[in-house]
Amino acid sequence: MTGAKFVASWSGGKDSALATYRAIREGNVLAMLWTMFDKDQPHSKSHALPLEIIQAQAKQLDVPLMIRKADWAGYEGQFMDAMRVCKAHGIPQAIFGDIDLEDHLLWVQSMCAKVGMEAVHPLWQESRRSLLEEFVREGFEAYIVVVHTEKMPAEFLGRRFTIELMDELEALDIDSCGESGEFHTVVVDGPIFKERIPIQMGDEVEKDSYVFLTCGLEKDTSVD
Repeated sequence: MTGAKFVASWSGGKDSALATYRAIREGNVLAMLWTMFDKDQPHSKSHALPLEIIQAQAKQLDVPLMIRKADWAGYEGQFMDAMRVCKAHGIPQAIFGDIDLEDHLLWVQSMCAKVGMEAVHPLWQESRRSLLEEFVREGFEAYIVVVHTEKMPAEFLGRRFTIELMDELEALDIDSCGESGEFHTVVVDGPIFKERIPIQMGDEVEKDSYVFLTCGLEKDTSVD
């Protein structure tokens, strides 16, 4: 559906950024970003990014940002509410960065259909490795900010996402796409941004089987 307005389900990481890039490149119009945050925490779900980073990404994309907060029990209700808002604003499509996890694809399609939204997955069932190589080749800059320590070593935290990093992970028999939750990334630059986001890495925080790298904007950098 070329030329359609769409909302991007935006994690702040590589997959949502590449899906958004592809949708724009195909002639569709990014109208809004939508990010889910933890209900009682000041950061996004899964990627644990602070609001100021997500806001900075939206600023560089020059689109409004919609935030919804939920625990897993309330996730479906907040998802549906966000889609209704998009529909009311004349946005018919929602773009998602799923690659090959069919259960999540079917759930997303079902939820969107209930409110008359079309769920679109630009990366669906393509080679994980080829998608990653495209991400790097097109000039995106991203860093690992979350590591699941039961699935990969914490030493990869803070590393820039490169072809060399992918090779290192695959040599250790680790999925270099992180599709099973091995790691999460934050995107700070790429062809969809007006300017690079000046990010500052902070302390490492351990929780359960995860290690998170706190991050924020560099000092003296503000978001309008």
